[in-house]
Amino acid sequence: MNSVPMDQKVSGLARIISQNQDELMNEWMREMSVATRRGDLMKDADLRTQCANFLRLVTAGIESGGTNFESGAWNDVRELLGEISRDRAQRGFSPSETATFVFSFKRPLFRQIRQTYKSDADGLATETWAATELFDTIGLFTTEVYQKSREEIIRRQQEELLELSTPVVKLWDGILALPVIGTLDSARTQVVMESLLQAIVQSNSRVAIIDITGVPTVDTVVAQHLLKTVTAARLMGAECIISGVRPQIAQTIVHLGINLLGVTTKATLAAAFKVALDRTGVNLVKETKKSGE
Repeated sequence: MNSVPMDQKVSGLARIISQNQDELMNEWMREMSVATRRGDLMKDADLRTQCANFLRLVTAGIESGGTNFESGAWNDVRELLGEISRDRAQRGFSPSETATFVFSFKRPLFRQIRQTYKSDADGLATETWAATELFDTIGLFTTEVYQKSREEIIRRQQEELLELSTPVVKLWDGILALPVIGTLDSARTQVVMESLLQAIVQSNSRVAIIDITGVPTVDTVVAQHLLKTVTAARLMGAECIISGVRPQIAQTIVHLGINLLGVTTKATLAAAFKVALDRTGVNLVKETKKSGE
């Protein structure tokens, strides 16, 4: 039996998909329903639209660039898969559910290939291998894009949580407070610095109170992060007061030999606020009620 040239087999694969698109589509949808079809996350109409666009672009990619998925002929397919992967990452699909979108198409496609080449063993083997390599590559690409999208979503959520966990509060004209809750690490210290410095500039504040009541422990690393924040605030013309220094934290600082000389510390936020008022020239007078009132 004479072998068929590869370019004819490639065009044959495109012809199989285009001529049997409706049948392939229906079988593909059934495959996904058996595997990991998520009607709770995506409507069937939207899924069918994605499948139709995928088949159309894959057919065009094979006709223009063969099965070389890295070629420019596959740009539209890569762009579509990127959109699908990012969309599914945002919707809450798992990695396996996202990969199944591509891999579940192989069974219907192989069935059509067998029917087309049932009398051509060599053509059947070659076409099946070409389709396997192509759609395995497409599936891996989809999984990689999904993973990168999930990592980006997680990174963005972490940044948003960091920003929410370090709010800068204006206590008085010229006085800011930054309550810190949880452990300070390098990434969080950077967010604390940026939030505090930006607030100092915007409000033209002279005193900033960093309250560490919610910080469970203070070690050398945490102390260094606090000192960096204090130094940065001083460079912006604001004085820092550290409040929330509990007895056990004070003992730890002394035991570790951490030098906080030159930094005003107070046990409570209220005590720090009183110092801040004094340093901004504000005197609060308690009003006494007259007898008979």
